[in-house]
Amino acid sequence: MKVVTDLASGFMGLFQSGGKTLVGWMTSIIPVVLLLLVLMNAIIAFVGEKKMAALAKASAKNPVTRYLILPFVSAFMLGNPMAHSMGRFLPEYYKPSWYAAIAQFCHTSNGVFPHINPSEYFIWLGIAQGVQKLGLNTMDLAIRYMLVGIVMNFIGGWITDFTTAYVCKQQGISLSKKVEFAG
Repeated sequence: MKVVTDLASGFMGLFQSGGKTLVGWMTSIIPVVLLLLVLMNAIIAFVGEKKMAALAKASAKNPVTRYLILPFVSAFMLGNPMAHSMGRFLPEYYKPSWYAAIAQFCHTSNGVFPHINPSEYFIWLGIAQGVQKLGLNTMDLAIRYMLVGIVMNFIGGWITDFTTAYVCKQQGISLSKKVEFAG
């Protein structure tokens, strides 16, 4: 009977722990994300959807602007997870590749720009502590990590374009390469 009671207690403890996590999110990350969404939508309303669509169209023209420049600016200005939302202005065909590039960039730039992904900063601090114990400069590592990350994120985004093309062909579907922004 003790085994059954312990299993039931552990099972309920799992949900109690999940509830505590949810309440923690309700007072920390959810309000931040909500306010960033409000800010982004306010900026879009202020700038105008046509101008945002024009920016998306200009950014979608080549892989360098799609997977190198726009992800850097988005991550730096909006942080994770809001940087992902800039992909809504890109054509459907490029959205999988955008996600690949921006999701990776939000991780590889943390050492230099901790505001981009503060929830994962502890990972960087753990690595940095080991580097410091070796007597090395952590900023050297942070810059190298970011530079390699920028190149790899660009390559990852661009390769995802080819993957998207393959899957579209395999599935017999066609995704638009033109900005189609209702506004």
